[in-house]
Amino acid sequence: MKTSISHFSPRSESIPEALSIYINELVFDQKRKGIDLTTLSLGEAFFDIPKFDFSAIDFVKGYHYSDSQGLPKLRNNILNYYRDNFKFSFNGNEDILITAGSKIAIYLAIIATVQQGSEVLIHEPAWLSYQEQIRLVDGIPKFIPFDCLISDFEDFFTNKTSLLVINNPNNPVGRLYTNEELRTLNDICKKNGVWLLVDEAYSDFLEPGLFKSALSFDKSMETTIVVNSLSKNMGMSGWRIGYVIAHKNLIREILKLNQHLITCAPTILQLYLIKYFDDILSITLPQARDTLSKRNRIMSLIDKIGLDVLPGSATFYFFINIKDYPNSSYYLSLFLLYYHKISTVPGSAYGISTERFLRISIGTESEERIYEALKVIKSVLNKKADIEDKVNKFFERNNISHFNFINNN
Repeated sequence: MKTSISHFSPRSESIPEALSIYINELVFDQKRKGIDLTTLSLGEAFFDIPKFDFSAIDFVKGYHYSDSQGLPKLRNNILNYYRDNFKFSFNGNEDILITAGSKIAIYLAIIATVQQGSEVLIHEPAWLSYQEQIRLVDGIPKFIPFDCLISDFEDFFTNKTSLLVINNPNNPVGRLYTNEELRTLNDICKKNGVWLLVDEAYSDFLEPGLFKSALSFDKSMETTIVVNSLSKNMGMSGWRIGYVIAHKNLIREILKLNQHLITCAPTILQLYLIKYFDDILSITLPQARDTLSKRNRIMSLIDKIGLDVLPGSATFYFFINIKDYPNSSYYLSLFLLYYHKISTVPGSAYGISTERFLRISIGTESEERIYEALKVIKSVLNKKADIEDKVNKFFERNNISHFNFINNN
């Protein structure tokens, strides 16, 4: 008799699935059933992007492998974009690598800089995959609470600290780090011999001229690593095109890893972006700025309703404080989804210090539907009903599996 294989890697078993993706899989399942949801959980903005002519691209070339570091013309496009918009220049031949989305770019940078047993500091609220990617390389994630001052970050450094990770502008709050804060972080990291990894995937979702890349404060790229995303900023999240900018010596290390894990970013998509880079930006940048105007109007509605959110001025996210609600943000999110047809992401996805929050994204719904959803959320918070048992019974009746929380802290 053949014995079934049931043993897995302890490293894989030690991490949970992504909570935000778990929520959105529930959302997709509901939508497939024809249920109308107000979707405030998707981490993207929907842009109106025309379909440019693929016949102008060498489609046959697109069937095949291309440069593992990214096509040189696309690297040069990104170089020009950083120079023109963020006033920072780098060497397009040596200091940048393009890969299949910013998520793998972050992981490649972590593999290249984090040793087994070394500590990585993460400023909360933080995108949920940072800590799991760190665990996958046998690093130890350590968390800096969301309300900690930048000037106090050095108190969290030890002789085991190898990397500090921030997201600027921040998902899920929309917080933009100030120039002085970025300068301070650069100085602290240099002083302590620690890498600074800055995820700049939402760099286009703020007022023109306000964004300052962290690279501006480390022009020699001695300490700073920047990751960004064409697919996120251009409203093409399904295309998975991201990149990392760093010192050429680090890029060489990341290039080796990319060769073994990815080979290259999708050739046809790189060719498409080379051909239409400026055309796409001319269409999507104004829409990104419109999203910010929408954010400002939604903020006025949030104030009118009386909801509390953490301060932010960029992106399409808000982080709602649920305060003394009797249940966890996880159960509240599920209750809103299944009983009020509103999808949100629990604050627990973004850190230990942010359990008492819900993330909402305004990138995919109309202002009218968002406003109605916010009023419902306020009403639910005001009632303070204990809903955990109700959600559990609903899941049992409908054979829905709960998220498997794994405590690694």
